[in-house]
Amino acid sequence: MITLTESAIKAVGRFISSSDKPTGGLRIEVTDGGCSGLSYGLRLEAKENPDDSIIDCGEVKVFVDPLSFPKLDGMSIDFVDSLEGSGFKFTNPNAVKSCACGSSFTTGDNGGAPKSCS
Repeated sequence: MITLTESAIKAVGRFISSSDKPTGGLRIEVTDGGCSGLSYGLRLEAKENPDDSIIDCGEVKVFVDPLSFPKLDGMSIDFVDSLEGSGFKFTNPNAVKSCACGSSFTTGDNGGAPKSCS
């Protein structure tokens, strides 16, 4: 299961309400990239795909594709707003290594191909 903190749910709700496109939820995915090999991807989507796992977080629905789900299962997502900046913070128990940027990671079974963080 993937969980979003109340702060993350409110942030996604603000993004949805300010979007000019119809939005059904938040897609969370794993893509190749970053200095540790895998990166988190977040984007608003109009609707889920037929093979997605759908997680109901109250006012926000989360869509996860079947290839990303095993790498994200058990993850918690928070939204942090501080003097240093704001953004999503990922706590992923499947990550065996993360880079300093906080958005790139590797898992024990499939680390991806490392690239530069930019």
